[in-house]
Amino acid sequence: QVQLVESGGELVEAGGSLRISCAASGRTLSNYAMAWFRQAPGKEREFVAAISGAGDRTFYSDSVKGRFTISRDNAKDTSYLQLNSLKPEDTAKYYCAATRFWPSVRGDNYDHWGQGTQVTVSS
Repeated sequence: QVQLVESGGELVEAGGSLRISCAASGRTLSNYAMAWFRQAPGKEREFVAAISGAGDRTFYSDSVKGRFTISRDNAKDTSYLQLNSLKPEDTAKYYCAATRFWPSVRGDNYDHWGQGTQVTVSS
């Protein structure tokens, strides 16, 4: 069983940057593809980014491509999401997820989820 704990969410101004983290425990993280999803109030959960277990392949939604960067440090069992050029529409609760399979944009392909960290972007 993998336990995921997100951290680093906070209130930032539009145009600002932030890095959020996802710390894993319980299993070797390199065996898992990792992803970030987000959900804003009243909206459906949305795929943001994913990374393969080895960290050699990354995937992004069109809405964040070029602004966000997903990475991982398997030695620290931690995944990161660097958020740059933040916009008010990026405001959401960001969730970390893990799967033993290839990275996917579908949330139901992920077996393990964290509790989320809130990112709020002021205009």
